[in-house]
Amino acid sequence: MFGIAGFVFACGGGKGGGEVSAEALADGKDTFGKFCVACHGSTGNMALNGAKKFGESTLNLDERVAVITNGRNMMTPYKGILTEDQIKNVAAYTIELTKSAK
Repeated sequence: MFGIAGFVFACGGGKGGGEVSAEALADGKDTFGKFCVACHGSTGNMALNGAKKFGESTLNLDERVAVITNGRNMMTPYKGILTEDQIKNVAAYTIELTKSAK
């Protein structure tokens, strides 16, 4: 599997906080693979077309949700393309990529 089965990721408070299940992280990984990997790469550090390297990111979950929802610079806004749950799951998955890149 993905090496995260049974893992629960605890985020800080705020409206985007809470727990993200292993299932949600797996969904985030799948969605990331379909929509994000072309610019960010499979590890989040490809940085194509101005994409930020996740290994250098200091954004929290809420900030990542906002960037994915609204886009930034050349990044496509995914509001209306992905559901709110998909966006939150991708954001949580990118935090895992940030951890593994450090």
